[in-house]
Amino acid sequence: MFRTLLMVSVFIVLGVPAAIVGIPYSLIVGNTHRMYIWGTAIVRLGLRAAGVRVRIVGLEHVPQGRGVIYLSNHVSNLDPPINIANVPGETSFFLKKSLMNIPLLGTAMKMGKFIPVARARSIEDAKRATELAGEALRSGHHISIYPEGTRSRDGKLLPFKKGAFYLSEATGAPLVPIIMRGTQELWPKGQTWLKPGNVTMEFLPAIYPEQFATRDELMSAARSIMEAAL
Repeated sequence: MFRTLLMVSVFIVLGVPAAIVGIPYSLIVGNTHRMYIWGTAIVRLGLRAAGVRVRIVGLEHVPQGRGVIYLSNHVSNLDPPINIANVPGETSFFLKKSLMNIPLLGTAMKMGKFIPVARARSIEDAKRATELAGEALRSGHHISIYPEGTRSRDGKLLPFKKGAFYLSEATGAPLVPIIMRGTQELWPKGQTWLKPGNVTMEFLPAIYPEQFATRDELMSAARSIMEAAL
């Protein structure tokens, strides 16, 4: 309980003033780079305060000089902060539309090109989300997606949704699978409080959409490589 409260306290106590300063500063200079650095540093500090130690392997698999789509398995609420704090470059996330309404944080996420997703998605919503993600990739951001759409309770991959693969196919952006190990043990789905411990974040070889004839083949390849790594 103490570790969880300490992590959240770091996020709030440092995050609020960072947003108050960072939002107008970013508007003045015309980019969110400095605010992103502050934000990820705060997230790393919060994780450290919670006793969560992250080991990174496989960074050599991340293509350089272009936007990529990070695909991660999802087993814990620890996954998003670990992801955003440790993926190379600046990444935008697909996230619940309601989170954009959080004061300061919602504004910062909009400026950071995070992509809101409605719970009941229509075809128009899907098209708009794809357009926003394409704009983020073209602006130099990466995109982070949980293709399962929700957390797995047993650690096994749930069925994938096709949005990430449609986006890769439409933009030509390579997919970089990520495997999170240890977060489920530290903060499993349904548990209120996290516990300290070690986590491994493994980057797998990139997958290029032009190497596959169909979207289904692309999705099957990504799923196969992630299942093999798990």
